[in-house]
Amino acid sequence: MTSLWFTCAVFAVIIVFFILVFLLYNGYPAFSTIGLPDFLFGDTWNPTGFPPLYGIFPLIIDTLLVMALAMLIAIPLGVASAIYISELAHKKVRAVIKPAVELLAGIPSVVFGFFGLVVLTELLRVSFDVPSGECWLAGSILLGIMALPTIVSVSEDAIGAVPKEFREGSLATGATKWQTISRVVVPAALSGITAAIILGIGRAIGETMAVLMVTGNAAMVPSPIWNILSPVRTLTATLGIEMGEVSVGSLHYSALFGIAVVLLVITLAINLAAYRILGRIRAGQTGVGAGGRRYVSFETADSLKRYGVYVVAVLAILFVFIAAGVIIGLVCILAILLWFVLRQKCNPHQVQNMAFALLWASIGLVLFILGCIIADIVINGLPAITWEFLTSSPVDLGRGGGIAPAIVGTLYLVLGAILIALPLGIGAAIYLNEYTRDGRVTRSIRAGVDLLNGTPSIVFGLFGFAFLVLYLKFGVSLLAGQVTLALMVLPTMIRTAEESLKNVPMSVREGSLALGATKWQTVRSVVLPPAVPGIITGTILSIGRAAGETAPILFTAVVFSTRTLPSSEFEPVMALPYHLYILSTNVPGATSNQYGTALVLLVLVIGLYLAAIIVRRHYHRKIRW
Repeated sequence: MTSLWFTCAVFAVIIVFFILVFLLYNGYPAFSTIGLPDFLFGDTWNPTGFPPLYGIFPLIIDTLLVMALAMLIAIPLGVASAIYISELAHKKVRAVIKPAVELLAGIPSVVFGFFGLVVLTELLRVSFDVPSGECWLAGSILLGIMALPTIVSVSEDAIGAVPKEFREGSLATGATKWQTISRVVVPAALSGITAAIILGIGRAIGETMAVLMVTGNAAMVPSPIWNILSPVRTLTATLGIEMGEVSVGSLHYSALFGIAVVLLVITLAINLAAYRILGRIRAGQTGVGAGGRRYVSFETADSLKRYGVYVVAVLAILFVFIAAGVIIGLVCILAILLWFVLRQKCNPHQVQNMAFALLWASIGLVLFILGCIIADIVINGLPAITWEFLTSSPVDLGRGGGIAPAIVGTLYLVLGAILIALPLGIGAAIYLNEYTRDGRVTRSIRAGVDLLNGTPSIVFGLFGFAFLVLYLKFGVSLLAGQVTLALMVLPTMIRTAEESLKNVPMSVREGSLALGATKWQTVRSVVLPPAVPGIITGTILSIGRAAGETAPILFTAVVFSTRTLPSSEFEPVMALPYHLYILSTNVPGATSNQYGTALVLLVLVIGLYLAAIIVRRHYHRKIRW
């Protein structure tokens, strides 16, 4: 059994290594033919021109620009919302607001893209009087919204983990609540907040569908560089647009895999940075809180605040000047100067009132954004929901008929992915938590799981296309899509199962072993049963993510329209995310069915996330060790 669980655990590491090697194998002809410097720093991407040009420097710059502006939106809103939820919100209010923010994570990226394409780009077009609202700003706004749940959730966990004694000690010395939050709590939680920001950056860089649908997809650097209304094209969008139409084995095909290698290296570097930063900060922590957790000492927190925060602020302002333009940079500087002037002129209670007002405004804006997206989809989608729409096949390129094959195809894909990922995930979690101690092998496995979790979904799609569809000759099929989705959700399964096993007290294991049970008997009969609710929660979250993803199945499993269900694992299927993407971008005059499809997908995925939240709450109420 030990060997079996070890095999499950190292599977994630093997997959990360295998993805990288396979992408390098397919991208090497481009690197050798074009030349790595010309490929990375060439100023023109025009693979269909004469002669073809394969410089991806504009794509890299566009990716960084979209990410930078998205983070300028998401970081202040996310951290402020996390502070409000953890420090200011009443317990009952927190119980409502936190799940509401988490629902943002449950909205599929293609639904964000659809909302951006239909509502946001039109709003920008009218507001700025430009020919098209598909631009850098639209992509950054959407990415900022999509990164919010990650930043809010991780930051709130970090802030909430600061020991109560830190707050009480500060308040006892006469500090106001805001002084306690800003000078004690936030610096003590700075490691977690930093990790949240880095993970948010990784989320923004790896996003495909939403960016592809709203940025205009022009492979050029904005001119001037601060023109946020210029169309841009990111690395992920290039893969999503061109891979489906390229000739297999051509130089263009290899160049796209070269882009995938660059994208994977960037995202792996970001996730490794987060992993290393957290590891180093935790290694240097000296304070010990309840449950044996360790926290940053006052001296470390003060040092981090005095040196780290101000350095980051200066670098951020400089980056704003470069990336978003002089006007936005001046606005940021004026806002910071105004804040410092007000701090000097006002007493601590007035400063606290202003700070709290900003925190309330931040969480209000986040909830308003969530409400707008859901309200628009529901109001416009409900008229399209009929029995015929839910049970019939599409006609007239999706303008009429229904989406029954897409619903069933989505369920097929999700069911197969979970059947593959669930045993592997549980097996890996059992090995990591029950059969090994913390050491180099364990850390390597956990690092592999983290890196696999940070791999962009479009990279999974390319790997599935090259390896499963072409190399193993599965073809564009249900099986290829199921395996690709299983690899994508495997890290979630491992992490949630491992956390569930950790929550089972050690005394339960010791009692079983003292009665003469073997290790496996103890795990099977004593440890796993109380961990089942947490494993179910992770499974539901994985189902929700798999059901809402488009990029992994874009080249591996789906077709736009079919009147019949697949009769074998080697036939393609329809799926709700892909159906919505094609309806939104390629089929004019299908507004009603677009909104209807978006509503069905939204209800399916958010319903699954709500089920996970309910199971989690029920689990926490029932289990009291």
